[in-house]
Amino acid sequence: MAGLPRRIIKETQRLIAEPVAGITAIPDDENARYFHVVVAGPSQSPYEGGLFKLELFLPEEYPMSAPKVRFMTKIYHPNIDKLGRICLDILKDKWSPALQIRTVLLSIQALLSAPNPDDPLDNSVAEHWKSNEKSAIEQ
Repeated sequence: MAGLPRRIIKETQRLIAEPVAGITAIPDDENARYFHVVVAGPSQSPYEGGLFKLELFLPEEYPMSAPKVRFMTKIYHPNIDKLGRICLDILKDKWSPALQIRTVLLSIQALLSAPNPDDPLDNSVAEHWKSNEKSAIEQ
């Protein structure tokens, strides 16, 4: 943790001391700006019972710029592409330094609960979702 901004140290300590329900975020042993994240599929969602690995990286500019987050586990979701990139406003133009790692993880968890096929990253999944949600969910 040496050499890290105080804010990152405090956020990391809070994530470990007060974990978000259904989410683990562990800093990497080699690089404390890199987190190994596991998100449990939220109950009452198409992803219930699933475990999804993500990577989260805090760039040098953090908190002035958003963390980089990517799904490592393949997921069939209209707002997540085949490379694991996530279409989420707070990771792009709606980022604010007032937000934290915890906020980002909660937002990703919420995205699993409520996919938004009207703002897709993967058009074919979004079309499938809109035309036959039940079939898309079974993917």
